[in-house]
Amino acid sequence: MNTYMKRHLVSATVLTIAAAVALTGCSASAGDSGSDGAAAGTDESLSSVLESGTLTIGTEGTYRPFSYHADGSGELTGYDVEVARAVADQLGVEAEFEETQWDAIFAGLEAGRFDTIANQVSITPERVEAYTFSTPYTYSTGVIVVPEDNTSIASFADLAGKTTAQSLTSNWYTLATESGATVQSVEGWAQSVALVEQGRVDATVNDKLTYLDYKKQTGAAGLKIAAETEERSESAFAFAPEGTALAEAVSEALATLSEDGTLAAISDTYFGADVSQ
Repeated sequence: MNTYMKRHLVSATVLTIAAAVALTGCSASAGDSGSDGAAAGTDESLSSVLESGTLTIGTEGTYRPFSYHADGSGELTGYDVEVARAVADQLGVEAEFEETQWDAIFAGLEAGRFDTIANQVSITPERVEAYTFSTPYTYSTGVIVVPEDNTSIASFADLAGKTTAQSLTSNWYTLATESGATVQSVEGWAQSVALVEQGRVDATVNDKLTYLDYKKQTGAAGLKIAAETEERSESAFAFAPEGTALAEAVSEALATLSEDGTLAAISDTYFGADVSQ
């Protein structure tokens, strides 16, 4: 499974998840009132950030094109990093990044090492139960990638009897086999797209962001997207359960950045398309 798919699972539960996130984002803290601002249940997530003047963000720093170091050791950059910096600017604070391995990133959030996570955290039912989320800033679908002269595949149903290249541990393998394809096993995207380009398989199924990144980097000459899933994955900033006020402020910032074209511009820089809506 490629790195991206360890974090993202496109499924038919997206609408349910979106509804849950909406309820989470709208449920303001109903903490006990009292003369002490630190009374039990009081949500200080936003006020503490504004008072400190810093939004601390957990991210990997090794996850291209979302969070990585230019030229391997240069400045921290990437789609998520630039979105986070724009959000911090909207809040009137500085963005400070704490680089953390993916396996430890949620533990770091729970321990208070940072205020939020910006690392393509997909919204899943399990995570909605455990964390608070902003509105999404990344949307993606599953896609079928084929040679540009292929006319026999225009839908997932057309994969029946065809051969695709997939990692056997990814959910794209499941989607391909359920669509009737015969799967040739590969380790990840690089191998699968090479087999398509060489004409050794008919297609590969993967995440659209993976394809767009590849196209941005290489041009993807001779390839095209033949079909997309109806369901979309959604990624957002993740916060501790008690971070509702900060999550709502970040959501408002994202709305402004969407309206003024900032998110679209950042998207175009990294993907050559607007993946923010």
